[in-house]
Amino acid sequence: MLRAFHAEDNKLREAASIDDRALAGALWVDLLEPTDEERERAEVIYKKDLPEAEEVEEIEDSARFFIEGNDIHVHTLYLAQSEGMHDTASVAFILKPERLLTIRDTDLADFRLMRLRIRRGQTDASTPLRLLVTLFEQKVEHLADAIEDIHGALEEVSRLVLANKPEQLETAIDRLAKLEDSNGKVRLCLMDSQRSLSFLQRHIRQSPDDLVACREMMRDLEALMSHTTFLFEKINFLMDAAQGFINIDQNQIIKIFSIAAVVFLPPTLVASIYGMNFSHMPELALEWGYPVALVLMVISGIAPYWYFKRKGWL
Repeated sequence: MLRAFHAEDNKLREAASIDDRALAGALWVDLLEPTDEERERAEVIYKKDLPEAEEVEEIEDSARFFIEGNDIHVHTLYLAQSEGMHDTASVAFILKPERLLTIRDTDLADFRLMRLRIRRGQTDASTPLRLLVTLFEQKVEHLADAIEDIHGALEEVSRLVLANKPEQLETAIDRLAKLEDSNGKVRLCLMDSQRSLSFLQRHIRQSPDDLVACREMMRDLEALMSHTTFLFEKINFLMDAAQGFINIDQNQIIKIFSIAAVVFLPPTLVASIYGMNFSHMPELALEWGYPVALVLMVISGIAPYWYFKRKGWL
């Protein structure tokens, strides 16, 4: 899908029709899962080869951040939502002197929000660089919101774990694992954003206002990175606590079985002895042999239980 946006009175407006004239005069062209025909059309108009998906996914700095002629290339990770879980998606930015190109294969919340702000006339984008910085500012805001959501969910799981209800601990561990995965995805996007902005700052010194905005975002990213570290530590603490509570409950169950086995061992021994039925066992001829054997089994079972109770093992 191809979308084109034009600047009118320093505000972006989406083009109603995507013809060659609209594309040629656009300040921002967004390509979402472009077809081969759309890619070829954009390449002909802008006389520029667009990166393939494999090139956008490469992780080395030389492939993600580079200068090509007058164009600045930045490939950065965005936070995405997939089947109720967080994921990451790469977006390729090509900053040309007269426009900004974005190429992506995933419909991202950041770009949907950007289009909504454009329709409401809330986006100030007089230059392609200003638009790029605005997109990064929105990305940082979204990552901060995601961290707040993770922190809120973690507080709920914390109460669940510390309540120490055995039937809820497995659910808590499952939620903690998902939160750790989401926190890791957010941290990865933060780290990638730091790399992207650090590269941008070296090449936009001609625009002091945008440079100041990038520096402010870098400070925000540092604070957010520290918060994700705190969340990792808290998740690991709660994971260890939940597993510890489960181990304690399991040990208690094993303890009960162990004591039960010891308590019933002496009666079993007595029953085994008097169940051998040898001809010369004197107790077999006694009139009270059977009741005596039963009483002996009861006493031999009570004695270990009383001893354990006195020692405080029960």
